[in-house]
Amino acid sequence: MGFAEQRFNVNLSILFTELPLLERPAAAAAAGFTAVELWWPWVDSPTPEQSALDALKAAIEDAGVRLTGLNLYAGQLPGPDRGALSIPGEESERFRANIDVAAAFAQSLGCTALNALYGNRVDGVDPAEQDALALENLTLAARAADRIGAILLVEALNEPESPRYPLVSAPAAVGIVDKVNAATGLGNARFLMDLYHLSMNGEDLPSVIERYASRTGHVQIADNPGRGAPGTGSLSLENLLDRLREAGYQGWVGLEYKPGDRPSARAFDWLPRENRAARAGHAAR
Repeated sequence: MGFAEQRFNVNLSILFTELPLLERPAAAAAAGFTAVELWWPWVDSPTPEQSALDALKAAIEDAGVRLTGLNLYAGQLPGPDRGALSIPGEESERFRANIDVAAAFAQSLGCTALNALYGNRVDGVDPAEQDALALENLTLAARAADRIGAILLVEALNEPESPRYPLVSAPAAVGIVDKVNAATGLGNARFLMDLYHLSMNGEDLPSVIERYASRTGHVQIADNPGRGAPGTGSLSLENLLDRLREAGYQGWVGLEYKPGDRPSARAFDWLPRENRAARAGHAAR
């Protein structure tokens, strides 16, 4: 099968960052892609002015690309934070304030996947207290996602780069997915399988795919080591994506890698231009 059989989108929070935010959708389109995803773009504001939301919506629509995934507010990302929803106090409140704003923005663009990063452990706070808060907030987010016909994603990160993040394995993240679905009864919480993070954790990726492909709502890739484009490291990403398709995954594959010391537009040489646009025959999730 190979890369030609995948539906790729470009993460505009790690690629094309040499450009202003509002120019990135058009740059992705010019590179041949028809779909994009984003971390929450306003790291200092879970509730930005409507004019800022409208401007980004217009930039995405004018570029002719589809927004297929959006992170909920996650604090300073990139930066020291790894989410806000399990952080007691102001950050949890900011996450809650963001839920309806992010859901409305996603709905306005037909985006059907919201990613909720769990958040780091906090010194002096009982992990059980953080986990209870996290489940409460994830339940709110899952219900909001359901109201717009979307799924809620829970992501495992990697321990070397995120040592205070508690979800650093596929089973840990899937365990939270199960708790959210049990709490809501909606069944719309899904696993975000980031092959780079899982490989950094030393997980057996074929085994993870076999066990969790049916529970996966989104896939992201970068090569390892280096978090660069496919072919810059040693991961057999083409083979792994083939395994995912064989296991029944037909969703989007997010390109969430660093372009290196070159313009982002030149970071897609591994993927022929004719394979960058999502074809109509690929059913959306």
